[in-house]
Amino acid sequence: MTPVTDSVETARALLPAPTLATLPDAVGANIRRVRAATDGLIMAVVKADGYGHGAVTVAQAAVAAGAEWLGVTDLAEAAVLREAGFTVPILSWLNPAGVDAAAAAAYGVDIAVGSAEELRHLIADATSPVRVHLHMDTGMSRGGSPLDEWPELLRVARQGRGRVEVVGVMGHLPHADDGDPRANAAAVLRMRQARDAVLREGFGPVLVHLAATSGALTDPATHFGMVRIGAGLVGIDPSETVALAGAGRFTASVVHSSFVQEGTPIGYGGAHVTAEATNLSVVGVGYADGIPREVAEGAAVEIGGVRHPLVGRVSMDQIVIDTGEARYPRGTPVTVYGPEGGVVPSVQEWARWAGTIPHTIVTGIGTRVQRSIA
Repeated sequence: MTPVTDSVETARALLPAPTLATLPDAVGANIRRVRAATDGLIMAVVKADGYGHGAVTVAQAAVAAGAEWLGVTDLAEAAVLREAGFTVPILSWLNPAGVDAAAAAAYGVDIAVGSAEELRHLIADATSPVRVHLHMDTGMSRGGSPLDEWPELLRVARQGRGRVEVVGVMGHLPHADDGDPRANAAAVLRMRQARDAVLREGFGPVLVHLAATSGALTDPATHFGMVRIGAGLVGIDPSETVALAGAGRFTASVVHSSFVQEGTPIGYGGAHVTAEATNLSVVGVGYADGIPREVAEGAAVEIGGVRHPLVGRVSMDQIVIDTGEARYPRGTPVTVYGPEGGVVPSVQEWARWAGTIPHTIVTGIGTRVQRSIA
């Protein structure tokens, strides 16, 4: 058989861009699954561009399914949602670049505050009241106020009345991916202590929230007044105890095919050498598009109901697959991962192949990958 000689660059330009098809029905189904597990409100966390699936699209599906709140990383993400027409409450809790108090008030965005210093800055900058959620460190040392500093945080909050309004108390589960309630019992106790101290100081009513996806699905003691669902929106339960609906299908195309003999090195450094004569196909996606560069043996994609393994190193723009006796023409559709299961690889499988968690797979999708709604 004669190898195809068209250049990969030309072939790629003539083919559809890789796509990630988002599935609002799946997001809605996952919200309803959480709703069945909790009596609390549901915050749909759409940071990191909706876990790689499009923040506005995921937020629309979540709110349509009954999510009462939205959660984001910073005010820039919140502004996108407000400008898209969302009127539900929005909380921004990381704010790595600091908080523009005027913008928070103008957009009507709640702000999480995890130290007396942060709160003093916010109070000093505020010209209109800003709604705040006091953030307790429940055992991660990754942000939030430790319990022994909580009295000072409350003192500053009292002084700032009129410029800030304490409306919530929040924390994070240190063992957020553990489905065993015993793993987070200490964090639940710390959250109760924080809430009770806030109420004793005369603040209230306050909305208390601690659980993310796994806690919401497995541990009612963590629910309080609201649960925050992020990865669960797109089908990822970090505890791997509850089956959720996958919300995305990552597709690409064959851009080049060839027949090679036994002993043929493949890719940079000849990291793989063929054990027998076989067909190879180049797929037009690589680590710039979100394919993990280092994947274990067994990583595969799907074409026409058949899995084909990756061979050789993942390049910036390309992967190579061994298709055995099958030869695929340029333009043949390839599914990198999807929600179907079975032959179609899942996000969870890609995470295992890459030695990581599913979150990094979906949030690592590159900007060249087009998002569309299916």
